[in-house]
Amino acid sequence: MSGTEAPKRARPRVGDELELSIDRLAHGGAGVARSEGYVVFVRGAVPGDRVRARVTKSKRSFGEADSIELLEPSPERVEPLAPHPGAPWQVLPYERQLSEKEAQVRDALTRLGGFERPPVEPILPAVEPLRYRNKLEYSFGEDEGGELVLGFHRPGRFDLIDDVSLDILASERVDELRTAVKLWCREEGLDGWDRRGRLGLLRNLVVREGRRTGAMQARVVTSPGASFRVDELAAATPADSFLWTRAGGVAETTREGETEVVKGSAYLEEQLAGLRLRISPDAFFQTNTEMAERLYGTAAELAGLTGRERVLDLFCGIGTIALVLALDAGEVWGIEIVEEAVADAIENARLNGVDNAKFFAGDVRLAMRPMLEQSGKPDVVVVDPPRAGLSQKVVRRVLEAEADRIVYVSCNPTTLAPNARQMADAGYELKTVRPVDMFPQTPHIECVALLERTGT
Repeated sequence: MSGTEAPKRARPRVGDELELSIDRLAHGGAGVARSEGYVVFVRGAVPGDRVRARVTKSKRSFGEADSIELLEPSPERVEPLAPHPGAPWQVLPYERQLSEKEAQVRDALTRLGGFERPPVEPILPAVEPLRYRNKLEYSFGEDEGGELVLGFHRPGRFDLIDDVSLDILASERVDELRTAVKLWCREEGLDGWDRRGRLGLLRNLVVREGRRTGAMQARVVTSPGASFRVDELAAATPADSFLWTRAGGVAETTREGETEVVKGSAYLEEQLAGLRLRISPDAFFQTNTEMAERLYGTAAELAGLTGRERVLDLFCGIGTIALVLALDAGEVWGIEIVEEAVADAIENARLNGVDNAKFFAGDVRLAMRPMLEQSGKPDVVVVDPPRAGLSQKVVRRVLEAEADRIVYVSCNPTTLAPNARQMADAGYELKTVRPVDMFPQTPHIECVALLERTGT
């Protein structure tokens, strides 16, 4: 090494503890700090904090760490209402949450999409910044004394469950239902699932609430081959319907196993934007009903429908967006890979007397061309993909449709940005992007983008 060359900087190792000052928030919600020029993403820290952090990942260009001690709080920090691993941003004032999300949408489109001045509108704030979720998933476990608990996984631990008495993202009715289930199971002496030993009865509780209808549905997930007085448990809760799923897999999921209806119906009835909806147990439905109405209203507004258009709705789920758009379109064609969701969509069209919407089960990547042969060229394509966004092949399928307008509903601006760039390079102009705060107290960002075909 020459005498003028700077010594190579040693990066921290996994397990090292660092004192760090947080400068800003990254996409995904972690705080960003630097240790002698080395970038560290710190979970559990916000701008202005000075923290002691333990390194959990060390790569050449960046590291990740967990905040283990708050040495000096940010002047913006507010006291959290209750511990909640799903609400990490509750320590930030709500106005700051909104400004961060709007800025992150703009940053993603500029940095990852190459848009010099992205047309980002002011973010739509949430109707309810707390107690807004219509679906909650809790885990059973046992505390150090062997008492049954029902709550959330301790951050960073797959095997430890922290009991919950107050869930700031759930309604008071959901709190009451969860407490009733836990107390009944304790009185019966039922044991919680041991995630290390893979033993025990009770695994999960899923609660869904119809925010408009008031309907409540509970589903208890247990190990297979188990037997207990589940009908008495159902009767001890305020749930209108109660399901029992017996799952044998290791993964923490409610999509496996056999499900039986113990009480009421297997479906939850809800209303959205004036529509009646039937939601099956495993179907996707936006977890914030009030803001879903704003989101779908935005999609309908940007679609610019006049009553004559043919619309393709890709990743249509149970048909919510499609049915909202069908009220102002000539016809709507929806496609979704989950067959149960397609069955819900067909039934929801029937329930609402919508006869200009057709739904098909299939993988968009493979089924879009055959569907286009049936439907003909669309005027508008609506896409609402999962967080991973659209694959390049699906983007090519969308471009082949040659629609005048593409309405892109995104739950991840870092995947929206490269998808929008691919569309812009193929002759579409990014006209507007409207962020919608579907998930207050969290770093998750939803937005709706409109792209218009140039020269049309």
